[in-house]
Amino acid sequence: MSAFSEAALEKKLSELSNSQQSVQTLSLWLIHHRKHSKTIVSVWYRELLKAKMSRKLTFLYLANDVIQNSKRKGPEFTQDFAPVIVDAFRHVSSEGEEGCKKHLDRVLEIWQERAVYENDVLEQLSQVLHGDKKSRKRPYEEIKLSDDDYPCQSSPGEPPQTAELIRALQELENAASGDSVLRQRISSLPPEVQDTSLLHRITDKESGERLSRLVEEACLLLADYSGRLAAEIDDRRQLTRTLALFLQSQRNGLAQNEQKLEEYKHKLARVSQVRKELRSRLSSLPDLSLLPNVTGGHMHLPSSGDLYSPSD
Repeated sequence: MSAFSEAALEKKLSELSNSQQSVQTLSLWLIHHRKHSKTIVSVWYRELLKAKMSRKLTFLYLANDVIQNSKRKGPEFTQDFAPVIVDAFRHVSSEGEEGCKKHLDRVLEIWQERAVYENDVLEQLSQVLHGDKKSRKRPYEEIKLSDDDYPCQSSPGEPPQTAELIRALQELENAASGDSVLRQRISSLPPEVQDTSLLHRITDKESGERLSRLVEEACLLLADYSGRLAAEIDDRRQLTRTLALFLQSQRNGLAQNEQKLEEYKHKLARVSQVRKELRSRLSSLPDLSLLPNVTGGHMHLPSSGDLYSPSD
């Protein structure tokens, strides 16, 4: 990873393209330098306002990738993007075409399902996109992934790289479903926080406040774990799509190589036939090295004396 500086960040943002690989590469670099998150968010927002309209949506895709993938390492980016993210959505939504709101709405839906931000921030984002109309928070199972959804899938001409697949598989090693410690904490929650029929046991304010604290802690714990599970589901679905693209690219490569193999087999057969016929031709030709001995040594060429006599 290269060293961080504002100049380096500005240069990388200026080179940011609309491809998924470009977004993910820069996202990894930013997360690596998360101790500079405040500066990064400030520069990101400044460059977003200056960017051409065709690139503004990509800036928000980058923010989405950084916010979600950095949560495993710490809350820095989630907190530092919060003060500017509503204005960023408003800016891109007002500047972009109608279809742009569809992509922004998709990002918002993911954030709602994963509880990326508190309800007040999510509500502000919803108002930016839908006005006063409250957006319905859909169950995760109802979210349909389409080819236009973020993160965008690689085109057939740009199959996913092996390193990309390895990184995605490694991230799943720390997925929520494998967090046995957290699952144990959840299973150890007292029955009072899960069963309203037990509230009659509360007989004084002190015990009520103690249960209230337990309920709040349980809500936060379950909301965080639910968000992580939803994120894992989305990651696994995206990985499935990426693997399908990778397998298709491998099948295409296999078919091309098989075709080339057949072509070179035919060429080899033709060259082998030429070699065979050439050897046959050479074996039928006289051996020039034997010319001086073709008579077995019984004949010799006439000398000058045989051809010319001085007496003539």
